[in-house]
Amino acid sequence: MNYRHAYHAGNFADVMKHGLLALVIEHLKKKDKPFFLLDTHAGTGMTDLSGEEAQKTGEYRQGIARILAAENPHPALAPCLAAIRALGGDPLTRYPGSPALMAHLARADDRLAFCELHPEDAAALRANFHRDARVKCHEMDGYTALKAMLPPKERRGAVLIDPPFEDRAEFAALARALAEAHRRFATGTFLLWYPVKDPSVSGAFLESLAADGPPKTLALELHVMAADPARMTGCGLVVVNPSFALTEKGADGKSTALSLLDWLAITLSQGPGARAREEWLRA
Repeated sequence: MNYRHAYHAGNFADVMKHGLLALVIEHLKKKDKPFFLLDTHAGTGMTDLSGEEAQKTGEYRQGIARILAAENPHPALAPCLAAIRALGGDPLTRYPGSPALMAHLARADDRLAFCELHPEDAAALRANFHRDARVKCHEMDGYTALKAMLPPKERRGAVLIDPPFEDRAEFAALARALAEAHRRFATGTFLLWYPVKDPSVSGAFLESLAADGPPKTLALELHVMAADPARMTGCGLVVVNPSFALTEKGADGKSTALSLLDWLAITLSQGPGARAREEWLRA
């Protein structure tokens, strides 16, 4: 309950997460049939970059600000950057969180649900989307939402699970939640974000998914410097049932996702050890 995303809005982790999320949503739109989007730990949906929280850390300066200043952004970032510019202004004054990006990219007949447990953030979330009939905002625990809202009536869609990771037990909770959610919605695309501080901790989480997780599980990681247990130097996204938009191979033999993360590792590097990684945990 102490985690507030405004301190970290637009940082390298957001750029990675939102870039890949946008590709997944764009792929869903290739079919006319409506889909369902669920964000289990939604935050407020929008952050004022001139606000006290964002200015205190300034993390967006090492993230989205660098991307917008790049001469030739990676082409896979196009849908994400178009949404960010449309929602946040040019020059950027606000950073759209996952809910805002989802709502912007979704179509008129798609359905969205956003969940946030922090009372103040939940109130702000409702205020930001109260005019959007496609969106339902819930002040509730995100893990509870997975049980209450899956499977969706549309039988297609994506679920973003981005918990606060305030203690190590979060990894175990995330693995349990994924197992239950996948049983309910085996054909859905699940995106699970996680931080990398101590690689042995996040590594143990990935090993557990490799042993007991769902089939078709892909792990993607972005590191902006060498590991330092005192700070978050990298992050990852576990994707269950990744869409072709992420896995399509280019002329260099790399998947779209890995090609994008390689570019981000160079562009967002904060020191030696910046790199990207892709691993199929279960094929």
